[in-house]
Amino acid sequence: MYIDFHTHAFADKIAQKAIARLESVSNLKAYTDGTVGGLKRLLAEDKIDKAVFLPIATKPSQQEIINNLSASLNSDDFICFGSVHPDSPDALNELERIKALGLKGVKFHPDYQEFFVEDEKMLPIYKKCEELGLIVVFHAGYDPLSPDLIHCLPQPSAQIAKRFPNLKIVLAHLGGMYRFEDVYNYVAGLPNVWLDTAFLASRISDEMLEKIIRKHGADKVLLASDAPWQRPADAVEQIQNLPLSDAQKEWIFHKSAEHLLNL
Repeated sequence: MYIDFHTHAFADKIAQKAIARLESVSNLKAYTDGTVGGLKRLLAEDKIDKAVFLPIATKPSQQEIINNLSASLNSDDFICFGSVHPDSPDALNELERIKALGLKGVKFHPDYQEFFVEDEKMLPIYKKCEELGLIVVFHAGYDPLSPDLIHCLPQPSAQIAKRFPNLKIVLAHLGGMYRFEDVYNYVAGLPNVWLDTAFLASRISDEMLEKIIRKHGADKVLLASDAPWQRPADAVEQIQNLPLSDAQKEWIFHKSAEHLLNL
C-alpha cells in the first residue's frame, strides 16, 4: 500500500494559469494539467492508494474558498488539508472552521505566504493548531520562488517544534530542501516532527537520505511526491532502493501516514 502525503492541484477554472506560472517560476514541467482530475489520474497510473491534498492560500482572501474546495473533495482516499494566510484577520477563526469541516490539518508555504517559520505573528496560529489537534505542514528549505532567502530553515523549525511539543509538524522535503546536514543536526529525532520525501528523487544522495531516516526513525518519515512536480512512482522507487528493512519501508510507504492521520 502507498500513501502519497504531498500532492497539489487547483480548481479547474484556474488550473491552466496556475500551472503555467509555476512552470515559469520553477523551470519545471508539470506531470499533470493542474486539475484535481489530472492529479487523480497520475496517482492511479502510479498505483498510489491514498493521497494527501495540500492547498495554499497565497492571499488572505483565498482561504475560505480554498478550504471549501478541500472540504468538498475530502474522501477516504483523497485526504484534504486546509490553509490559512498568516496576515488574515480571521486566521484563528478559519482554523476552527477547518477543524469543523473535517480537514486534517493546514499547509503553510512560508515563501509564497511571506513569513519566516519563527515569526512572532505565527505563534498564535501554531498555538491554535496545537489546541485543535490540526497537523501543520510546512514547505521547508529551498524554493525557486525565493532562492536566496530561505523562510523555513531546520534550526528555527526545530525551535518551534520544541516550543509547541504537542503540535504535530510535517516538514516537507525531508525537513529542508538542500539543507540536509542541518536537518540531520537539528531536526532528526524530534518527537513531534515528521519528514516527508517530496521532490527528493535525484536531489539527495541515497547515503544522506538513509542517514536521516535512521536517525529520525522510519515511523516518522512519510512517502511524498510533490505531484504534479514529481511522479509518485519516482518517490516510491527512491525508497525501494535504500538498504532499509521491509518493515521500515512499510512505515514510510503508508504506516507513518496512517498513524499520523488516525486512519
